[in-house]
Amino acid sequence: MADSPPLLKAHLRIARPTPSITALLPFYTSGLGFSIIGSFTGHAGFDGVMLGHASLPYHLEFTQQEGHDVGRAPTKDNLLVFYLPDEEDWTDAVQRMEKAGFESVKGWNPYWEGDGKVGGTKGRTFEDADGWRVVLWKGGWKV
Repeated sequence: MADSPPLLKAHLRIARPTPSITALLPFYTSGLGFSIIGSFTGHAGFDGVMLGHASLPYHLEFTQQEGHDVGRAPTKDNLLVFYLPDEEDWTDAVQRMEKAGFESVKGWNPYWEGDGKVGGTKGRTFEDADGWRVVLWKGGWKV
């Protein structure tokens, strides 16, 4: 038996369906700076793309199935949160999103704005083409 649980060594894939991979790509590549690290077409009726970076212990996967409309995000509180402890990195990430044409939106939970306003001082929330949201948080995650 190992000293630590096997999941502590795992690479994480976060996967979800989308009605249009093409509509999502600019948000995650030009905006957030992910690279396409893999893709497939026509696998049992599914197409997919994996986004990430070779050095990351996670990646995102988006799939679409012809003729199947998965709709938009179920709520405005479905979030991916990226904690950026370095203020310059956070500023660069926010500016990259804005330069790519994505404006921040008011977070459903005001905590993620940092001060309860769009363009908060601690967090910025951005919404992708499917209505799923990403928070860029200025600060590290604390237990």
